[in-house]
Amino acid sequence: MNTVRYDLVVIGSGAGGGTMAHALSETPARILLIERGDFVPREAENWDPAAVWKHRRYRITERWLDEKGREFQPYTHYCVGGNTKFWGSVMYRLRPEDFQAVEHADGVSPAWPIDYATLEPYYDRAERLFHVRGQHGVDPTEAPRGPYPYPPVPHADGMARIVEQLRVLGLHPSPLPLGLLKPGEENGCILCNTCNSFPCRVESKSDAEVCCVRHAIAHPNVTLWTNALAQRLLTAPGGRRVEAVEVERDGETVRVEAPLFIVSCGAVNSAALLLRSASAAHPDGLANSSGLVGRRYMAHLATMMQGFHPLRPNTTVFQKTVAINDYYLRGPDTPYPLGQIQSQGRTHGVMAQTVVPSIPLWAYEAWVARGVDWLAISEDLPRLENRVTVEPDGRIRLQYRPNNTGPHEQLVTEMKRILRRLGFWLVVAHSHKEKNTTHQCGTLCFGTDPRASVLDPYCRAHDVDNLFVVDASFFPSSAAVNPGLTIAAQALRVADHIRSSHLD
Repeated sequence: MNTVRYDLVVIGSGAGGGTMAHALSETPARILLIERGDFVPREAENWDPAAVWKHRRYRITERWLDEKGREFQPYTHYCVGGNTKFWGSVMYRLRPEDFQAVEHADGVSPAWPIDYATLEPYYDRAERLFHVRGQHGVDPTEAPRGPYPYPPVPHADGMARIVEQLRVLGLHPSPLPLGLLKPGEENGCILCNTCNSFPCRVESKSDAEVCCVRHAIAHPNVTLWTNALAQRLLTAPGGRRVEAVEVERDGETVRVEAPLFIVSCGAVNSAALLLRSASAAHPDGLANSSGLVGRRYMAHLATMMQGFHPLRPNTTVFQKTVAINDYYLRGPDTPYPLGQIQSQGRTHGVMAQTVVPSIPLWAYEAWVARGVDWLAISEDLPRLENRVTVEPDGRIRLQYRPNNTGPHEQLVTEMKRILRRLGFWLVVAHSHKEKNTTHQCGTLCFGTDPRASVLDPYCRAHDVDNLFVVDASFFPSSAAVNPGLTIAAQALRVADHIRSSHLD
């Protein structure tokens, strides 16, 4: 087995790993960035709904198992930039209340070991790094803050009319904070109808490859390995330090040694890597003295909705600009939080057909041409039984049942009522429920007590001195907004800590 050595190894190139590599690239450290996938090619299929949704051109081909042992294909991607290549670029800060213990109808969302003020300066930096566009002072749940680094994406005429109607209903619609590069400008985002779940063919979406990895690998001290799978982490005698990672690359196994390791594989795969790294010193999985590695998996309760009117063609191309946060902290008839609503990118007929294939494509095309798309998001509460495990044959098993479903149903009902008051004749809704693998988080939660958490407040493993995990697995709660900006902000915070405490 060949052996190579670096000063720092980052495993995964998404929102966490890509940001970490970017933040540490200007240090003298020799950094290896390991990505199990490859670059997403720039090609016509980037914007082809049939290629992306029907043929699943960019999705992983491996199958995971659910709690009953049934195979399913998760919605996830292995590529440079990770799942950020396919996200919708909504980049919210968590609300100050999200860092505190919050009582919900179905339980308590636990407090974080840090507060909003701790992360606020890193939110500022992350928004600049990912070119976030928004408008402060409009969203009723937003903390006091300075201006966004870039102005919001203007509403298209159709969405502007909806915003005015929402205000007449007494709601407080606000611009979605979006990570887009130069929208409407030369060589920038063209505000197309293939943003959500599509890779950007003109590379103007603020994903981790475009905003972070390219900058990092331009430095001579940063090396990127693609198509390289980290199989397991190996510890020194006694188990307090990781001394190497075994990587499958080009048909062989390479041993990579380093004094410092950062794991950023996503909440499911980071937990799986630690479980695969069991040893005599860590018999239940690396860094698992708490028994929490892989447990507390959360994914947002998310329902796609579409308001339909047969006599109202929707001519809006880019409609993903509106948010409704009036029910984020409490519902209209309940003291408990319900969640958030945001407009979505346009649904294409073939995307709808993947849900119910028996209906002809022309019927779906006629339908979606007269619909406006929305997403209702509610917080999923942590529960020990929701967990990631690894089968003896190496396959991932995801045992998951959504929590806090009652408030989510109330939110969906409320949004249906709103859309009908806006004049839509019919509202359809669809949710992936227990198969949801987007916005995955919580499998390696951070905290101050090693008995009740896996990582410390700087995302270092309690049990292993030189191991950090920086992706959404550190979340103690899921909140009800997109997690990407919080991952990036914490990555910048951890990078500052590593600079001062390890690399100096």
